[in-house]
Amino acid sequence: MAIPRRDLWHTRLVSVLKVLLPLIALVLLSTLFLFSRKINPEDAIPYATVDVADRLRDPKMTDAGFAGMTSDGASLTVTANEAKPTAAGGTMKRVLGTLQTPDGAKTELVSNDLALDTATKVIELSNGAELQSPTGYLVQAQGFGVATANTRVESRGPINATGPGGQLTADHMLLSKQGGAGPYLLVFNGKVRLLYQPNR
Repeated sequence: MAIPRRDLWHTRLVSVLKVLLPLIALVLLSTLFLFSRKINPEDAIPYATVDVADRLRDPKMTDAGFAGMTSDGASLTVTANEAKPTAAGGTMKRVLGTLQTPDGAKTELVSNDLALDTATKVIELSNGAELQSPTGYLVQAQGFGVATANTRVESRGPINATGPGGQLTADHMLLSKQGGAGPYLLVFNGKVRLLYQPNR
């Protein structure tokens, strides 16, 4: 039985298309790769804005902090915008600190500079050092020495303070625990002068 001419032509066309269509698809795909935009490595998304070479020369940490507990049970936490290790311990910039005694009272500390001496276990706050006591006194001094082993905050030099009673100046300030089971007291001594302002 003879195959009609029309069916024979259709069969040949299908056979040719089976070969041509995959070839055309392959050519189209290859042109996509050939004419695609070149990648510029400089346009890549930066994963870090840190200068690695600078960090190797001058090691430091950002958004640093530490926390500890004194022997009498007070907690001391310190955070800073920047910290660097040193042979003595370390330094920090733009510092915020909180000293919370076991009775729940919080003393806030602020300074632009901090130096930690691991040998003496003392933190030295300087350059714009301030202390905010839980009793409402804001004390300013050249610096404060903060012990890490026991609860003790001592001014470096004279202080100026404002509080519930008015404005106060003194040669020295000390925050410490009074005796083994005594309370925590903020004491001003030396030449103490108080400008009483009852409406404060």
